[in-house]
Parts: sequence; structure tokens; C-alpha cells
Amino acid sequence: MGRPLGQHFLYQRPILERIAEAVCPEREPLCIEIGPGLGVLTECLLERCDRLVTVELDPLLAGSLRARYELDPRFSLIEADILDADLSGFGPAVVCGNIPYYITSPIIEKALSLGPNLIRAVFLIQKEVADRLIAQPGSKDYGYLSVCTQVACRVEKLFGVKPNAFRPPPKVDSAVVRLTPHDKPLAPPAFLKFVSACFQHKRKTLRNNLAARYGHQIADALPHGGRRAEEMSIEQLLEVYRCL
Repeated sequence: MGRPLGQHFLYQRPILERIAEAVCPEREPLCIEIGPGLGVLTECLLERCDRLVTVELDPLLAGSLRARYELDPRFSLIEADILDADLSGFGPAVVCGNIPYYITSPIIEKALSLGPNLIRAVFLIQKEVADRLIAQPGSKDYGYLSVCTQVACRVEKLFGVKPNAFRPPPKVDSAVVRLTPHDKPLAPPAFLKFVSACFQHKRKTLRNNLAARYGHQIADALPHGGRRAEEMSIEQLLEVYRCL
């Protein structure tokens, strides 16, 4: 079977079991697996949940998964693009997947859009993106993705995965991250549009980035206006947001 859609298939059983344990440290009523591919993580997840919903776009892989698991009443398959799939009707769930690197951010946003129905999410992603998710102010990796993810959840980088764990091996290192939603979001949804403006030109000051949207008079009066967004914590960005 070929490699569709840029996927690299993880095959080392000990790593698959570690991921499944991170997704379901205790037995879960419902797990949603994004991009199950050859179904190797699927097998580990079925041992840890009462129901597993998988979302697979590639028709060849979907057919193989149906043939392999069709007799298991816990297994169901949605053959669709995850970005188009409606996951809102399943209720509270844990979400996981070995995500194709080129759509990592949209899939993370898709998981977070479940709101209170998201119990936790565990993703195998490119190490570079994992570093951005956990980055703190002042680091080279800190940016819009760091803030919008950390506003919604606690982010942990659990462990790294080397290229030789995949077939075919990717050209980059990977990492497993766990996202655990906060009991209450740290900021309202409109805050993210404000943060996007703050990071629009990373090397510019907050004042210069916000002047185009709010006007120079308002931007000049803001606290921290002479600093760059990459230097500011979520709390400090919220302070500026509340002034507006």
C-alpha cells in the first residue's frame, strides 16, 4: 500500500502503546482517532476505550480498516476529511492522531473547537511545532500558535519520536503532545483576533502592530506598547486587550 497524503506511518509497538496510554490513562467511553492510517494505533486504542470513532480520508486505507475491524462493535469509521467532519454530535471524547505535518495547526484548532466536549487531545506532530505549542515568552518559538493553544488548554510535550520509528522515515524529528482543556478558557474568543494582530509583524512593537487596527492615538496610549508581542505573557497581552 502506498503512502497517501504525505503520511509517515508509526510502526514501533512500544511507542504506540505509550501514545494510547497518554490518550486513555484510564478506560474512556469514547475516543476519536484522526487519520488512523494502517490501524496500528487503532488496535492499541481499542484496548482502552468502549467506543472508537476513526476519521480517515484515504479510500484505500478506509477500506482496509473496515475489513480489519468491521466485526468489532466498538469500532466505527467516518470516511472524510477531518477538517470537514462534524465531530460535535458525539459528546465528550478524547481525541488523538498521528497528524500529517502540513495540516497540524488546522487539526489542533478543530479539536479545540469541540469546547467542553474535548476531554483531552494527544497528537504525534513535528517536533518543531510541538516546541511552538509549549513555548514561553522571550523564546524564538513563542508566537500566535503558542498563545491561542495555551489560552485554551494546558500543553505538555510528553516525549520525542525519532524518524526511524516511521515507515517511511520523515526528514524531521517528531514529538507527542497532550492538550488538556482548562476548566474555563483564560480569555474570550475575540482575544485571539487581537493576538493575531499583535503578532502580525513579529519584529514590530505592539504599538506599531495595533495602530493599523485601532489607530495611532489609541495604540500610543496602551500599556506595554513599546514591547514586542513575543516578549509578553498571556496575562500581559490580556492586560492590553482589556484596555481596548
